[in-house]
Amino acid sequence: MIVHDKEFETFISHQSILAKTKELAQRINEDYQGKSPLFIGVLNGVFMFAADLMKEINLPSEISFIKLSSYEDLSSTGKVSELIGLKEDLAGKDIIIVEDIVDTGETMTHLLRKLAELNPSSIEIATLLLKVDVFKKDIDLKYVGFKIPEKFVIGYGLDYNGHGRNLKDIYQIKEQ
Repeated sequence: MIVHDKEFETFISHQSILAKTKELAQRINEDYQGKSPLFIGVLNGVFMFAADLMKEINLPSEISFIKLSSYEDLSSTGKVSELIGLKEDLAGKDIIIVEDIVDTGETMTHLLRKLAELNPSSIEIATLLLKVDVFKKDIDLKYVGFKIPEKFVIGYGLDYNGHGRNLKDIYQIKEQ
């Protein structure tokens, strides 16, 4: 498959994604029995994962979204810019950040710092993908779907310069 100027090949199937998402949701359901967590999805890439995850959550809960950006073309810029903020009062709430992918951890560090200032009762992270080779922060990622190598991926919400988000599988750049 060609997106812009790059060739991609299937990496993680939609069936595998859904099975892993259900597994993560079951863990969250068990861990948060008797609580009403607020899920905070990090846009744009998380929209598919967040929707599928929420379908499997059987707790009283809410979801909201924040938009942060640290990518340009194929790599992280190292700078995080907050584009759309939260309107909810987070004081005393149990927060679960829902992310499509964590790579270096820069974006997550920034977000955790911002959210901690709002005095939530707890903050946990659920990410579909973790790039273990480049993750360099001391952050507890409680719910991790797939640990992947340092490869650029698209599909299932992830994009390459705006394209590929609509693909239901996850693709990686094809090695030449």
